[in-house]
Amino acid sequence: MPEGGNLIVEMAGRLFRDLADPQTVNAATDEGWRDELWAALEETELTRAWVGEAQGGVAASAQDIMALAQLCGRFALSVPLVETLLAGRLLSLAGLAPPPGAATIAPATLKAAATYSETAGLAGSVGGVPFLGAVAWLVVVAANGEGREVVCLVPADAFTFDPQASLGGDAQAKLQLDGVRPEAVGILPLTAPPGALMLAGAALRAGQMAGALEALVEITTAYAGERVAFGRPIGKFQAIQHALTRLAGEAAAAVTAAKACAWTLEPGGSPGDTPILPVAAAKIRVGEAAAVGAGIAHQTLGAMGFTGEHILHRFTHRLWDWRDDFGSEAEWALCLGREMLARAVDDYWPALVDQADPPVVESAAP
Repeated sequence: MPEGGNLIVEMAGRLFRDLADPQTVNAATDEGWRDELWAALEETELTRAWVGEAQGGVAASAQDIMALAQLCGRFALSVPLVETLLAGRLLSLAGLAPPPGAATIAPATLKAAATYSETAGLAGSVGGVPFLGAVAWLVVVAANGEGREVVCLVPADAFTFDPQASLGGDAQAKLQLDGVRPEAVGILPLTAPPGALMLAGAALRAGQMAGALEALVEITTAYAGERVAFGRPIGKFQAIQHALTRLAGEAAAAVTAAKACAWTLEPGGSPGDTPILPVAAAKIRVGEAAAVGAGIAHQTLGAMGFTGEHILHRFTHRLWDWRDDFGSEAEWALCLGREMLARAVDDYWPALVDQADPPVVESAAP
């Protein structure tokens, strides 16, 4: 990190290197490292980095949070830090103080929706809830029937669900919300854009994928320099060099796209007329980069990359999971198309180019 860089990322990077090194975690025989890491994250208040000061948090900036998400991707972090950050942000925006402990959020797909009323409580079905089964709290964003979105805080043990696992091996579950009574309810402010959860979730997942792709470049390049075939490292062969160059290009495009939508994480501070354009573009472009990048990495490493002993799968499996979280490329492409088709002809080009310069997000390199 350069002098005057992101202090939050610097602190997180030190913790991740000490307690969440991908190779060490991959070789661990138990889950004790998770408890140690989470205790350190809470002690340093990194879990409250996106909570407002009025609710006892750090109130980090949008670029801080995007850089932190990117760093989580670089370590293929398999604890719910990003989900807890997002849950804390939503609660604080609604005027609620987040309780201690890990949290996750719902819905986590564009196809799911929840409703809330004072008489009936929550209703709806949501699938693919990340880390459910490994957290203490669930934060549900639901429509209240009056055109507003409410944030509902529910203890995780208030639900009955079948524990599942994501492709990356992290806890996941489908929930039936009907009749569940939240412990606390708050209304999102009017400054928050419609679909604030999906927009923020998609932006953060784009950041995580960008970071994971940066890690893939390092892993794949190092392997190509070490693996010898026909008397020389495979990285000396032109075909491999072309593949590695494309991988680096996809990673660079992903990082740029994720950084370009960082400003959308700041409710009320959007310099453009709508956050859906940069978020949709980022989720689409980064998702495409993840598909290409994971393929190149596995092709380069061959059978070695598919073994449980190698760390490559920790990154590629999560990349494939994150592509679908908070909307896939296809789903966001439809959203983007509808958004642009709804505009007047004279407004079409300005909508694409009339965006204020996004803040610079420092590299999340550890």
